[in-house]
Amino acid sequence: MVGLMGGALAIPKITTEDEPDEHLNPMVSFVDEAGRPKRPWWVKKSPQPTIEIDWQSMGRFSAEDAIMGSRLNKYFSQSEIDALNETEQRVLTEGIQQNINGYSLKDNVLSDTFRMDAFSAMSLLGPPVVSPQERGGVPWSGSQDEAARILRAAMRMFGAAQIGFVELNENTRKLIYQNDSDGKEIRFEDVDRAYETDDARVIPDKAKWVISFTVRMSIENMKHAPSLIPRFSTYCGYSRARYVQAHTQAFISGLGYQCIAPPRQNGLGLSTAFAVLAGHGEMSRLNRMITPEYGPMVQAFILITDLPVATDQPIDAGIFEFCKTCKKCSESCPSAALSIEDEPTWETRGGWNNPGHRAYFEDSSRCISYWKETASDCSICFSVCPFSKKDTAWIHSFVRAGVAVLPQLDGFYRSMDDAMSYGAKKDISEWWYLDLPEYGLHS
Repeated sequence: MVGLMGGALAIPKITTEDEPDEHLNPMVSFVDEAGRPKRPWWVKKSPQPTIEIDWQSMGRFSAEDAIMGSRLNKYFSQSEIDALNETEQRVLTEGIQQNINGYSLKDNVLSDTFRMDAFSAMSLLGPPVVSPQERGGVPWSGSQDEAARILRAAMRMFGAAQIGFVELNENTRKLIYQNDSDGKEIRFEDVDRAYETDDARVIPDKAKWVISFTVRMSIENMKHAPSLIPRFSTYCGYSRARYVQAHTQAFISGLGYQCIAPPRQNGLGLSTAFAVLAGHGEMSRLNRMITPEYGPMVQAFILITDLPVATDQPIDAGIFEFCKTCKKCSESCPSAALSIEDEPTWETRGGWNNPGHRAYFEDSSRCISYWKETASDCSICFSVCPFSKKDTAWIHSFVRAGVAVLPQLDGFYRSMDDAMSYGAKKDISEWWYLDLPEYGLHS
């Protein structure tokens, strides 16, 4: 389905007076020929994702069927939408008037400040750049491993947390939307360059590689739910993703290739599905991806390019299997939107779910209703997840390894997570007094 191209480490080790560079700076480590960072030993590559996929029964999903944003009218009556919007506005207004922690004037203003940039317009092909020919050269050339390595290096500098690559083939093309979130059809054609019309976005057949990248979210912010604090953390992630997207487009265009990107957030395709295929993490009971490094505290995005790159494989770190036993997120969900069933199912919960894979499907109508009722992005399920831990103690790495190799102890690990009160909600009033690092992230 997706191939792995690479080989033995061929990059010379840089030393200073016979001292390995990583000893001089323990934060720096070496990567393989395709730029893949070294992961814990218990994160295993897998030919298939740990979630079952039936490509034959899967079709291309339409972003218009999603439930978020302005598409509520597909699943709610107008009177229901009006009531939800009135409730949300009342919560926000009362928060300002009564100076309620998490909804006060300063919380509202900070949320809107991040939103201002997070959802502004983006470009299908990116900003104009100086071409290789204009620089007096020719388009960059190198192996697919080299291309993957330099893209990873560049995108890490732009702020991406994880970068992976998936080839577009007969199956994975089904993960590109049939229609984008604004209703425009997305088509593949035998053309040289991508282009856009009033009713369509056209992707060249030769653009066969999806760049999947993630941006981290702050677990400290997510623990202050429900309030506006998780919401502006989400908006912050979108804002940073726009920066990564535009700079990656400029970098690839400057090399002489195309980088096709969503003109709107969460556009072009199913970004979480591509992230799983790229090996960033596994699907979960959240019906979202959980990564070995950051748990569910990431947002996933995609770009498409005609620059040939070495592709990646899914992983098996025992995460999806752990979710079968844990159930902490579904038990903590205030809207009962998450599945409590022991096993995943092929049966979807609504039109907002894409069929063709066996998952723990969520009831998004309940989820979005609670968002509106609390004027927040909730995030309780993210914050209580046992994988949402900062690696500040050796026991966390030990447990994650145990999840991967000793699934019979999954119930014990869940019990220990409860006993240690991990994931407990934080006092909302404390947030403005916290000394948080940049973006609220512990890097």
